[in-house]
Amino acid sequence: MRYALGIAMVCMVAAAAVAARAGNWSASGNAPSRAEKVARGKYLVAMIGCGDCHTPMTMTANGPEHDATRYLAGHPEQIGVVLPSAAQGPWLWSGTATTTAFSGPWGVSYAANLTPDENTGLGIWTEEMFVKALRTGKHMGVSRPIAPPMPWPAFRNANDDDLKAMYAYLRTIKPITNHVPDYQPPAESGAGAGH
Repeated sequence: MRYALGIAMVCMVAAAAVAARAGNWSASGNAPSRAEKVARGKYLVAMIGCGDCHTPMTMTANGPEHDATRYLAGHPEQIGVVLPSAAQGPWLWSGTATTTAFSGPWGVSYAANLTPDENTGLGIWTEEMFVKALRTGKHMGVSRPIAPPMPWPAFRNANDDDLKAMYAYLRTIKPITNHVPDYQPPAESGAGAGH
């Protein structure tokens, strides 16, 4: 019993040390290995729910589930453009059954392709562009605003190490060619933001 308790205590201390180091590498002064950085990014992408909007749902025998064959590929190009919602009022908005397109007072926004595909995903994005986009709410860190419901105002609070870890992980997933439609501004304004 004492032996098992001792082993459990050693494992808990080791796990706490790994978690603390993974939480803030800069504070420790030690740069993480590439594998540690990717593992931290994978954890963060799963924990904050990137797949909830960026991985399309598909109907299965058990009901709607995320389509693992299109992991983080964004709004399916086969569905195409979505009509704006007829809902009225400042707080009314709607989403598609795939959970990848959203219509509201801002217009229609589409979940982006986060895979490292060179032409349709984040393949040409640099780490700096990724971090800057999540800090500023601007596509590629410099252009059009990122539209709701993308929670970039919350993500901008992440430390640089975590944002860079997320980027590192996203570079390792399977590239999927998927052309996501462009953001559609509200009909009456003719201008707006994009997701």
